[in-house]
Amino acid sequence: MEKGLLEKTGKGLNHWKGIVRQSGLEKHGQIVSYLKSEHGFTHGFANFVSLKAREADAASNNPTELIDNQYQGKEHLRPILEKIISTVDQFGSDITKTPKKDSVSLIRKRQFALVKPATKTRVDLGLKLKDKPTTDRLGNSGPFGTMCTHRVQLTDINQIDEELINWLMEAYERAN
Repeated sequence: MEKGLLEKTGKGLNHWKGIVRQSGLEKHGQIVSYLKSEHGFTHGFANFVSLKAREADAASNNPTELIDNQYQGKEHLRPILEKIISTVDQFGSDITKTPKKDSVSLIRKRQFALVKPATKTRVDLGLKLKDKPTTDRLGNSGPFGTMCTHRVQLTDINQIDEELINWLMEAYERAN
């Protein structure tokens, strides 16, 4: 994004951060609107500069902090995430684990699973298993929308059983 910003505008990120500071605007939406209307930015570049100017993406560089924040007040659910990760680590060394603000994506060549603390008592495991029929346990994707095709709701680490591991393995294999 930073390289594209320079190519598109002829000015670097530090220049645009200075422009944002001079504007006196502090809220993300206001900054985005300002950069779009006053400087002809596309939404993507305006969003990027706003985040950088406000240092709102600082935590995104710290995966541990992102996961800690996800499980704050839900610490008893974190072993579910850890067991899922240790399970998929056994599938192969080609898996990338990408923490985001509210979830952790598991990616091979493409995302095959998503782990999200959904409530104070439940972790949702989203899986990409196109054309696989749903069951009572392997439900539709629910709030994951198009990111996953199915969802398994987990409230206890013991629910990570052979059936679930087989679904994870199938999703992993399909992501090749």
